[in-house]
Amino acid sequence: MTRFLIGTIAAAGHINPALPIARKLVEHNHEVWWYTGSGFKEKIEATGAHHVPIRTGIDFTDINTIPKSWLEQKDALKGVAQFKFYLKHGFIDSAVTQLQDLTEILHEFPADILLCDVFFLGMSWLHEKTGLPWAAFGMSALPFSSRDTAPFGLGMQPRNSATGRLRNACLNWLSQNILMRDVTVHLDKVRASVGLPRQKQDFFTAALSPFLYLQGTTPSFEYPRSDLPPQVHFIGSSLPSTLSDFKPPTWWDELKCDKPVIHVTQGTVATEVGNLIVPTIKALANEDVLVVATTGGQPVEHLQYLPIPDNVRLERFIPHAHLLPYVDVMVTNGGFNGVQSALAFGVPMVTAGQTEEKPEICARVDWAGVGIDLKTSTPTPKQIRDAVMKILSSSEYRAKAESFKAEINGYDAPTLATKLLEQLALTKKPVFRMAGY
Repeated sequence: MTRFLIGTIAAAGHINPALPIARKLVEHNHEVWWYTGSGFKEKIEATGAHHVPIRTGIDFTDINTIPKSWLEQKDALKGVAQFKFYLKHGFIDSAVTQLQDLTEILHEFPADILLCDVFFLGMSWLHEKTGLPWAAFGMSALPFSSRDTAPFGLGMQPRNSATGRLRNACLNWLSQNILMRDVTVHLDKVRASVGLPRQKQDFFTAALSPFLYLQGTTPSFEYPRSDLPPQVHFIGSSLPSTLSDFKPPTWWDELKCDKPVIHVTQGTVATEVGNLIVPTIKALANEDVLVVATTGGQPVEHLQYLPIPDNVRLERFIPHAHLLPYVDVMVTNGGFNGVQSALAFGVPMVTAGQTEEKPEICARVDWAGVGIDLKTSTPTPKQIRDAVMKILSSSEYRAKAESFKAEINGYDAPTLATKLLEQLALTKKPVFRMAGY
């Protein structure tokens, strides 16, 4: 038996991909403690893991613990500036209290292996303090610098040419030395405050475990990299299990009709219904389709001001495992887990997201040929309608999405992740890919 200590940012997109992994570790008779926000206690304990709440610092599942000034500063920024704010004041600053809490937890639970999401820096700092091996899992697109890609955050697709590599080299230098330099300086300053040496590493280099990195997708969704670190393993999409107690809404049988089903979702982070749900409803109001809109947990009453057309069904949340088998096109802001769910069911997408790291995910949807990226967070009804109709009228998008479905079905993410983590626990040494993978 191995004792695993998991740490994740207190947000659904960071926690949901790890739930099947934690459950599988418990099934293999390992002991798992999981440190994250109090709002996820029930989900975590359902896996058999022991939930440990955030003791100091901000619990992002409790709005009352988030300073109003923090929210105001975040909302005042857009694009790269907002992305940098998240890195500095959402993830780096939080690592101080993460380290404090985790150090105390180790006295109660002497873990053998540490595991965290890529944005949870406190675990790598705990490794530096204790020497315990640590692994990380990716719940977004691969963020690490490469000679074959533009810097993460810009949403730029690769160019497979000498000029493309020159572009990448120039942009990577500019990113590290100018655009993101203040993030690196901030990271080193905060590290020094807890007694760790300055490294002059960018955020994502610092977040890459030298032991093991589990990337929650398949190779075909990622840009080709000739310099992919050997400890990075693609494990397939780590998706939540089907809920056995799901009670479908009264209109559920309408999904079995002959008309196309369009699903629009705002995800769980950028949930402003006016950005995507409202324009999609307007875009398809006069089309012979069924629109299923989910608000990401926001009350549906937020849309009472809008006349709801007869072809729209509105819910706060529907598990994708139940809904997506009926869906022909998904309209999404590009949240990584939602995109992976769509691919797992062979559903092509229209993406419209420019917050957080969503431009990177939307760009990959377009690059992979499984959807259309509108390259905005606030598309017009016409943009949405044209994109949806283009996908419905072309078999290419569906065929590409179906090929991803077949690829994803060839993976068992929880089992593969557990096997790799057990290898790390056994050897305490980096777990490298086999040649050719």
